[in-house]
Amino acid sequence: MRLSSNIDNIEISGIRKFYNKVAKIEGAISLTLGEPDFKIPEEIKEAMKKSLDEDRTTYTPNAGIEELREEISKYLKSLNISFSSKEICVTVGGSEGLLSTFTGILNPGDKVLIPSIAYPAYENCVKILGGEVINYSIKEDLSIDMEQLERVIEKECPKVIVVSYPSNPTGQLLTKDQCDRLFNILKDKDVLIVSDEIYSSIVFGEFNSISQYGKLKDKLILIGGFSKMFSMTGIRIGYVCAAECILNSIIKVHQYNVSCAPSIGQYGALEGLKKSMYHIEHIKSDLKIRRDYVYDRLVSMGLEAIRPEGAFYIFPCIKSFGFSSEDFCDKLLEDTKVAVVPGTAFGKGGEGYVRISYCYSMEDLKLSLDLMEQWLNQIKLN
Repeated sequence: MRLSSNIDNIEISGIRKFYNKVAKIEGAISLTLGEPDFKIPEEIKEAMKKSLDEDRTTYTPNAGIEELREEISKYLKSLNISFSSKEICVTVGGSEGLLSTFTGILNPGDKVLIPSIAYPAYENCVKILGGEVINYSIKEDLSIDMEQLERVIEKECPKVIVVSYPSNPTGQLLTKDQCDRLFNILKDKDVLIVSDEIYSSIVFGEFNSISQYGKLKDKLILIGGFSKMFSMTGIRIGYVCAAECILNSIIKVHQYNVSCAPSIGQYGALEGLKKSMYHIEHIKSDLKIRRDYVYDRLVSMGLEAIRPEGAFYIFPCIKSFGFSSEDFCDKLLEDTKVAVVPGTAFGKGGEGYVRISYCYSMEDLKLSLDLMEQWLNQIKLN
């Protein structure tokens, strides 16, 4: 039987691959997944229960219920991002939004620029569709190498560039200067911009987005969602924003793929935007404490790390210990039952790094970092 050769060329996510190793080890402490340990707000729960009681379980419009799209538009305006409800499609999480977006804009052979350290779905979605992945460089300070980016755009003439801030896996943001520089590079280029902003609600510093530049709107596609924002990862509600001429193509894919996002989840997200915004401040306050604790502990162990300013990941460098990323994580898991993700799960630029998710309890963070510190001290002695 001949199956898709495009699928033969991809593997399951390196994050999930390592998580599957962890699942086989009894008593392992996993800091691998981006699964917040906060509970979904009560208002959202009640809204979803009410939608069930009122039998609002039928198909919604393909693009999602109008009230939710209006509230998303208002929320984005609070971030200085302008999309009307007609320019928004509610999706089955950000993941479906990404795949529907790439399917709607790519032809086989189209070139897509993706950061050399990035969430693995970008590269694999492009490969599934027969596109060509070209990496642009992330520097040692985990910022975009703007000079290299300019050169690669001139040389390769890509159709699409993917930008993702706050970043998974690094937790980094764009500064205002970096955002301005990126805008100046892209403003006159015939390149579509896919900006994944799924973590935009979890920012500890100043939020800057390429989506805030109105002059780019006709070639910009924003991906967002509520999984992290309202701790509702399993409910699967995201959204795609773009000018109607682009969004219409994406909605066609979305329609034939899923028809619409789950109705009860849409009503839950709607209520969240109206009444649960306090939840964001709660989780940011808590996550900031965890971030500072993890950062300080890692630095005290002798690991090089850059303090993250968003999301709930930190991406320390482990090169000084003489292990590859994969070997470091395998040995750490084997010796201590502590699990972190190899940096190579996020692209070739991730070699020499590991990703630690700090959206776990302080108890788990303290225990796992204590075990990691003891293990590293033993390695130093040997």
